[in-house]
Amino acid sequence: MATVTPHPETHLDPRRWWALGALVASMLVLGFDMTILNVALPTMAGELGASTGEQQWMADAYVVVFAALMLPAGLLGDRFGRRRMLMVGLGVFLAGSLVGALAGDVTWVVAARAVMGVGGALVMPLALSVLPSLFPPTERTKAVGIISAASALGMPLGPIIGGWLLDHFWWGSVFLINVPMAAIGIAACLFLLPETRDPSSPKVDAVSTALTAAGLGALIYAIIEAPNRGWGDLLMLALIAGSVVLLAALVVRERRSVRPMLDMSLLAHRGFLLNAVAATLVMFVLSGLMFVLPQYLQAVLGNDAFGTGVRMLPMMGGLMVAARAAQPVVERFGSRGVVSAGLVVLAFAALLGSRTTVESGYGFTALWLSIAGLGFGFAVVPAMDGALATLPADRAGSGSGLLMTLRQVGGAIGIALLGSLLASAFRDRLDVTGLPEGAADTARESVVAAHIVADRAGAPDLVTSANSAYVHGMGLVLLVCGIASLVAALLAGAFLPNTESNTGSRDVAGTPAPDMAPAPADGRQ
Repeated sequence: MATVTPHPETHLDPRRWWALGALVASMLVLGFDMTILNVALPTMAGELGASTGEQQWMADAYVVVFAALMLPAGLLGDRFGRRRMLMVGLGVFLAGSLVGALAGDVTWVVAARAVMGVGGALVMPLALSVLPSLFPPTERTKAVGIISAASALGMPLGPIIGGWLLDHFWWGSVFLINVPMAAIGIAACLFLLPETRDPSSPKVDAVSTALTAAGLGALIYAIIEAPNRGWGDLLMLALIAGSVVLLAALVVRERRSVRPMLDMSLLAHRGFLLNAVAATLVMFVLSGLMFVLPQYLQAVLGNDAFGTGVRMLPMMGGLMVAARAAQPVVERFGSRGVVSAGLVVLAFAALLGSRTTVESGYGFTALWLSIAGLGFGFAVVPAMDGALATLPADRAGSGSGLLMTLRQVGGAIGIALLGSLLASAFRDRLDVTGLPEGAADTARESVVAAHIVADRAGAPDLVTSANSAYVHGMGLVLLVCGIASLVAALLAGAFLPNTESNTGSRDVAGTPAPDMAPAPADGRQ
């Protein structure tokens, strides 16, 4: 595959650091966009009247589109120019953010999030793939490490910035903040980045892209809507069966392709497969937890949006600390022990959190959140590093892309499945005795809706029941997360190859961030 050779004078040009700053701003937007939205969801649910299922779609619309389009987006950059497509991605993300900021109902917010997913799928791989044209090999490790750190930094910044915006402005401001950062990125790409491309890369397979998007979309839709319609509903069964057929067709097509976009044969590498499963599970748990937690902190404990963001910091802090400390620990004990231990810690934190009651207060929540953050960090960094370490050098790019795609799919399913479990438990446990049928149906939609109905109807008992029902549902979600993490820890301890730190991948990407693969998602440096 063609490699862009930096110009001999590139390392003397100080503009490259300004360009890197613009790329950092772009990645920072992607890093905190999801956590900003999670903090905003309770507020948006109240003002837009969004049910739990609609809140799941506001979160998942972005993730599903992102996961489906990330691999073809990297190929588009290779074929038509990485700078050009990066600018297009930033422009699409900017447009989606504007639509989200001005949206007046849930449908438009979901549509805006889907558009933002298209932009994000272009920005994520291409922001990394243009770095070789800016930096010589001696500086490239530092540059990619800075971008990885920016993506990680977005996770704790998201709740803080989102909470502050919601306390001072309308909910659309959490989308509007993306506009100036994306605009700066577009201007910097236009004036500072050289154009690069790789005509020898595989062509974008429109059929495989359509199969991915349709299969994932049908599966996520069925999981989100099943609690309302019933798992035995014919439409739900048809959607699940259809998603299985579509995704199976994708696997068959990609396996027969001479140059596949999604190289499924990589899963034959035991080390890659097991590490990818571990990393995907962590994303599954993290996304589900980030969906249920803000509503608990805001609706049940009564914090405002900014206070909710601040109270999520223990988990982010634990994750950041563990992500930075993981590599030395791997060098001492090997990846198998660290990944297994991280998953055990995560399981302990989730099982501890499942014991949360309405009377527990924030102190107990902060304790298990901190432990969960440590488990996340110690599990995901060596798992991602170990996955790529098992691959031949000429397949590191496709392996990185497959790993990132699996993680995004895990995140989407986590939000859908765990959010649906929460919705079902909440609806079954909520006591709406004495309420008119319309008010009772509204109260069942979410804990935020129940609080609004209770306030209008003057029914304090409904608030008590809603809080209790939500905490019960959150406890079930955490119990499922704990059991899944414990099973994964046992499998990792029994079957995961024991490797030391993958110095090769660190030479490429520096210190991996919690939500970044240790190499560019399209692998083209």
